[in-house]
Amino acid sequence: MASSSSSSPLLLALFVFLPLFIGMANANAYYKSCPQLFPTIRGVVQNAINKEARMGASLLRLHFHDCFVNGCDASNLLDDSSSIKSEKNAVPNKNSARGFEVIDQIKSAVEKVCPGVVSCADILAITARDSVVILGGPEWDVKLGRKDSMTAYFALANATNTIPAANASLSALISSFQNHGLSTRDLVALYGAHTIGQARCTNFRQHIYQDKNVDASFAKANQGKCPRNNGNGDNNLAPLDAQSPTKFDNTYFKSLLNRQAILHSDQELYNGGGSTDTLVRTYANNPQAFISDFKASIIKMGDIKPSSGSKGQIRKNCRRIN
Repeated sequence: MASSSSSSPLLLALFVFLPLFIGMANANAYYKSCPQLFPTIRGVVQNAINKEARMGASLLRLHFHDCFVNGCDASNLLDDSSSIKSEKNAVPNKNSARGFEVIDQIKSAVEKVCPGVVSCADILAITARDSVVILGGPEWDVKLGRKDSMTAYFALANATNTIPAANASLSALISSFQNHGLSTRDLVALYGAHTIGQARCTNFRQHIYQDKNVDASFAKANQGKCPRNNGNGDNNLAPLDAQSPTKFDNTYFKSLLNRQAILHSDQELYNGGGSTDTLVRTYANNPQAFISDFKASIIKMGDIKPSSGSKGQIRKNCRRIN
C-alpha cells in the first residue's frame, strides 16, 4: 500500500536538505561530516513504507521503546551475544517490535555515504520523524549527537514501570511517564502516535471480551479477529485507529471519545472522569493542538538520558557493539 502524506514531493525534497541539528553535544558535526544524511535516511524509509504502510508505525515505535529503556541509546537494536542479553526478547518487544531490517538498510546506506559518523540512536530518532512525515504528520527538528550503548538492558525492558503495557491502568501510565521525566500532557500527546499502526490480538483480547469501558458493537466486531481462547489467533491484527490507520492525524482521539480504542491502555486515557479526559477532548476537537504538543513531547522524549562523549560509541552495525 502506498503511503499518504500531507506534504508535496517538492516540499519533502526541500525538507530532507534542511540542517536540523540542534541541542545535543556534537550535533552540528553531521552537517559537515555527513551532508547526505537526511535524504539517505528518508529515501530508505519512504521505500519501506511504500512496501508496507504499517512499517511507519513500527519504526516510530522502535524510537519509543529505545528511549524508555535507559534513554535514547539504541540499546534495543542489539542482538544476543556472549555478553549481551537482547531487549528484543523482553516481553514488550518479543514477537512485537519490528522494523529491525529497515534500520539495518538505513545504517548500511548511511555508512556508505559517511562511514563511522552517525549513531544508530540518532538514526532511530530521524527515522521516527520521517515515518510520521511520510504518513501525513508534522515535521520537527530532530536533536542529534547521541552515542550508542555498549550493552542492552533486558531486565529493565521487562520491568513493569519501564515500557507501558497494553493493559496498563491510567495511574500506571502516568507513573511510567513520570519515571522518564515526562508529564501527563506528554503521555496523552505521545499516545497519539497510536493514530497509526496495528495491535496484536494477544494485546487486546482482554479489552474486547472483559472490559466495560468499550463500545459493545466495536468490541463484537473485533472479536471476529481475536478468538476468546488464548493461543488462537494471538498474532491477528487490528488497527489502533480504525478510521485512518495509515495516516497520522487526530482521529485516534475521536475513537477514544467513542470508546472505540482497541487497547485497554488507550481507552484508559478517556474513561469518563479521569484526569486526562479533557486533553483527549481537546486533541479530538483541535488537531493543531495535538500536533503542536506531539512535536514538543517527542523532542522531549528524545532527550531522555542520551548517551554522549565517552559513555557510548558509534556502532558500525546496529545489531552489535564494535
